[in-house]
Amino acid sequence: MCDSRFQMAVDEKCDFRGLHEACGVIGMYDLDGGDVASSIYYGLFALQHRGQESSGIAVTETSGPKGKVNACKDMGLVHEVFDAERLSKLSGNLGVGHVRYSTAGESTRENAQPLVLNYAKGTLALAHNGNLINANELREELSMNGAIFQTTIDTETVAYFIARERLHSKNVQEAVRRALTHVKGAYSIVLMSPRKLIAARDPYGFKPLCIGRRDNTYIFTSETCALDTIGATFVRDVAPGEIVSIGRDGELKSDTTLCVPKEEEARCVFEYIYFSRADSYMDGISVYETRINAGRFLAEDSPVDADLVVGVPESGNAAALGYSMQSGIPVGTAFVKNTYVGRTFIKPKQKNRESSVRVKLNVLQEAVRGKRIIMIDDSIVRGTTSDRIISMLKDAGAKEVHMRVASPPFLHPCYFGTDIPVREQLIAPERSIEEIRKIIGADSLAYLRLERLREMVRGLGICTGCFSGKYPYEEPTEDIRGEYEH
Repeated sequence: MCDSRFQMAVDEKCDFRGLHEACGVIGMYDLDGGDVASSIYYGLFALQHRGQESSGIAVTETSGPKGKVNACKDMGLVHEVFDAERLSKLSGNLGVGHVRYSTAGESTRENAQPLVLNYAKGTLALAHNGNLINANELREELSMNGAIFQTTIDTETVAYFIARERLHSKNVQEAVRRALTHVKGAYSIVLMSPRKLIAARDPYGFKPLCIGRRDNTYIFTSETCALDTIGATFVRDVAPGEIVSIGRDGELKSDTTLCVPKEEEARCVFEYIYFSRADSYMDGISVYETRINAGRFLAEDSPVDADLVVGVPESGNAAALGYSMQSGIPVGTAFVKNTYVGRTFIKPKQKNRESSVRVKLNVLQEAVRGKRIIMIDDSIVRGTTSDRIISMLKDAGAKEVHMRVASPPFLHPCYFGTDIPVREQLIAPERSIEEIRKIIGADSLAYLRLERLREMVRGLGICTGCFSGKYPYEEPTEDIRGEYEH
């Protein structure tokens, strides 16, 4: 592990929007023997929006001695953790990388990934995106059998099960499959063994995972935007429930034993609404297109007379364009975003969230003065941010502000890797839309209808648990999402 240059506070994990993704993962295997660390570094840059707490890279030489892994991980953004000197020390043609936002387990250096594990059969390096709902149960089982945990993340639980199953399996792919039969929840995993790169996606497909290729190098990663960044070509998505591996023979091998029927698949719909970059494609669907569709549906279902449609950057912008395309009302820019403030923002207390909005966004007074504004945002969580942004628009001279939300109301928590607070901290469960409208100060308010979500993603199987309360798994009896303050 490389030396830490600063200590990031635990409470930095809340941003001004109130929602966070879980992690971004990438794995690369250069079959010609070239170093992959620098390409993983740039791929992680493209995935930075998925996690801003910690970053890490682990690499190995497939032609060298088994078990030798060079790794560097620490708290901070990709460019804060890695510089030219550190990257130069990461020599290897096989590697995995990770950017993290924690939804379970503390925000500490020890919990940064990839997780490197030495065991009887060699070495594993594992990067994981998602959240397991039976992690505590599995952890207790392993502990009772003598396992000693070095972290508080469920990734370590998965790694231990893989190591245990490898002792009784003919190869690491079989060990991964056998280990994953024990776990429940969301996972997209990239795993590096001494000679192989493996990707696995949970049976419901909660989190995205895809395959790319650049010359004789294979890449597994969370989003296609990472492939674009490093000049790779998209090959295909890893299917829900699929385990894909590649070894020195260069042959992609697929194991679909864990797959469920397509009608049971349950991708996190918020990947399309907010988490993923607009230029990514997931399971054949353009993220940008889904956000355009959401805006169109809002215009069809909840029209209002106005002079200008604006989006709250960044994920509200495409939905605003869709609303404009459907309604004929011009779309414009009302907000200037401070590009030096990412999705992570230090605000330890709730009272500081209000001022953080103004640090990140400012209103173009000339664009909104004297106009009736339709403001499109991806969601309302607590309502605090919406209240502040609407106040900013009215202070800048907007005559009216009509808010349209590109998702249904949040009514339930998420257990699969999205930081949606408990019901008591959500604004919607105990209030009517009219009551919420009054609280945030909008002249009108409407949400995307629940039944529009499936249409928005062209019929893909999706999870709507945070909106509907209907989860693919039985709802856990304990909160397994961590103990940090939301």
